[in-house]
Amino acid sequence: MNAFGLADEGAPAAVIEVPTPEPGPGEVRVKVRASSVNGFDVFVAKGLARGMMEHRYPVVIGKDYAGEIDALGEGATGFVVGDEVAGIVPTEPHLWRGAYAEFVAVPLDGFVVHKPGNLDFERAACIGLAAITALHCVETIEASEGHVVLVVGATGGVGTYAVQLAAARGARVVASALHQDEAWIRGLGASEIVDYSGDVVAAMLERYPEGVDDLIVAVHVGDGFGALTDLVKKGGRIASTVGGADVDALAQRGVVGANVTGHTDPEAFARLVQNGGGRDAQRPDHADVHVRRAAAGAPARRRGALARQVRDLDRELTRRRDRSPPRMNRRTRPSGT
Repeated sequence: MNAFGLADEGAPAAVIEVPTPEPGPGEVRVKVRASSVNGFDVFVAKGLARGMMEHRYPVVIGKDYAGEIDALGEGATGFVVGDEVAGIVPTEPHLWRGAYAEFVAVPLDGFVVHKPGNLDFERAACIGLAAITALHCVETIEASEGHVVLVVGATGGVGTYAVQLAAARGARVVASALHQDEAWIRGLGASEIVDYSGDVVAAMLERYPEGVDDLIVAVHVGDGFGALTDLVKKGGRIASTVGGADVDALAQRGVVGANVTGHTDPEAFARLVQNGGGRDAQRPDHADVHVRRAAAGAPARRRGALARQVRDLDRELTRRRDRSPPRMNRRTRPSGT
């Protein structure tokens, strides 16, 4: 089958030919219809995970997927061939299987759930890592009615879901966003925005001189991380998906801090899928990955060398298959962004 990944130790990310996986005991094989691009996928594709995690080549890239059950392994129950599902490729000590392929075999005791009929494959594939991480962040800060929550990176994958989930719990969400995104991010539940092209800390102190109740940091902010944490009141909570939270130092200030690295609750993931991930399952800075007519999956970020490389390879592969011009079926941000 065709896949997108790393053929061997020195190879760049590319369309590669790999054996079609056979589902083992307690596993199902999924015909992948769509996937999405996460930061981790880009990290692996660039070869940055080499030396940090064992690679068992060939390594197929991609974590999130949506598709149809194609085959059942021994003892696999709860699904039948043809069922529509969504899931996350399991985290393992080594890298090898991934979602950017025609098929992926995954264990039932991980993150694979029935896809609701009112959620198409593309939106279902966009829930995955981003939504489950956002849920962990919102649970960590204990977002609740009356709390002012600042979400930094609100228009990214995790941030978009964090806005929706925190607002659903009654929090007043301040989203870091550009002004042209204001109507859209308010539509997801944000009460106000703070323009990240300016001085976010100064703007927040002007509006909330006593500070905010909680903070979610879902984007790298470099040296600005410490100043952001100073915005949080005593007794407040911070969740960061990009590291940087000095838990002990924050505790001395009376602030609870946590570096969120993942979530291991399949039941919570199932609830997120059934609820569509949020009101609209929005992932504005990510585009969907489609597997077309047995072509390789194409992680189609709108910008960057990886996007161009994969799109070029996917076009060439499609031309070789059917000699017809390919069409990239991608969801993008609203116009004006």
